[in-house]
Amino acid sequence: MAKVIIVFASMSGNTEELSDAIAEGVKAAGLEPVVKNVMDTEASQLEQYDAIIIGAYTWGDGELPDEMLDYYEAMDGLDLNGKQAAVFGSGDSAYDIFCGAVDTLEQKLKDRGAAIAADSIKVELNPTNEETEQCRALGRRLAELAAASV
Repeated sequence: MAKVIIVFASMSGNTEELSDAIAEGVKAAGLEPVVKNVMDTEASQLEQYDAIIIGAYTWGDGELPDEMLDYYEAMDGLDLNGKQAAVFGSGDSAYDIFCGAVDTLEQKLKDRGAAIAADSIKVELNPTNEETEQCRALGRRLAELAAASV
């Protein structure tokens, strides 16, 4: 059976809410996702999954949040070739770089060989109903791609 992991960093709960909606989509597609706060997992575990979905809020002017930094750096040694991947996150457009952490994480996944299987989801603070549904659709898509790859 295909394996899907969702790893997230959330300070205010917005990005965690997005990860919950993505997990609902994965479940709707018939798979049981593993959902982990970035503080409770190791980057090396990503190699064990067929689909990888990573989310983070953006800190300051487009930066990764502090709790994501070690995880991000630990991704450097990974081989993610053949993995389906997507990124999501929340941010505040009052800053010059909106959701810059999403772009940074997506590039890292590409650099490690993962195939970006869906457009990134960037949310202004709290998700709207439409954005929540986009997250569910993202989860379904990644689950379907993961299932097709095994």
